Amino acid sequence: MIITGPDDVRTRFTGQAPAELVAELAALRPRPGSMVRYHTLLSLRELGRRAHYLDGQLARLDELITPLVTARAPGLLSLFGVGPDTAAVLLIAAGDHPGRLRSEAAWAHLCAAAPIPASSGKVNRHRLNRGGDRQANHALWRIVLTRMGSHPPTRAYVARRSKEGLSKPEIIRCLIGGLSVPRSGQPGRGSLVALGDGLVAEPL
Repeated sequence: MIITGPDDVRTRFTGQAPAELVAELAALRPRPGSMVRYHTLLSLRELGRRAHYLDGQLARLDELITPLVTARAPGLLSLFGVGPDTAAVLLIAAGDHPGRLRSEAAWAHLCAAAPIPASSGKVNRHRLNRGGDRQANHALWRIVLTRMGSHPPTRAYVARRSKEGLSKPEIIRCLIGGLSVPRSGQPGRGSLVALGDGLVAEPL
């Protein structure tokens, strides 16, 4: 709506950070004038207020989720890159399939993170199993991306694997598949979550 709106509206709001944009839109007080401009600003104000309301609702829900996650898996939120939402998704995945959590390999298959040979000719490579719980897989993907951006051991691992010729998607697959950061803080093999709080040893 901003992109297709009047020129002055587009100039005013384009390029702002999401939080700043929502706050400014929610505080708009359009004055009657040009019909197109006036109703564009009215619509933008309602969108801003709606986004502001939803942000507040998410914050309140996070306040409810955090103690629930902490009570069930106190060490999960201490892992780098794991927030309340991500932790909740992983706990739900574990609780939905308690009979499958027999080992780290079983957890990897459940989260669609188990490596499967996909070599061709002289190229030796693996891909991730596309079966399993897709929401849990997405949660692991979010953890990996967070660590790639701001976790020194993971960044060092990415740099090393890049020098070895791996592409970014391949490195992400390696990290999701188990090349994670266990409790020792050093890169090594193991599920991003199973090592963190005993989900395999103590299934829901």
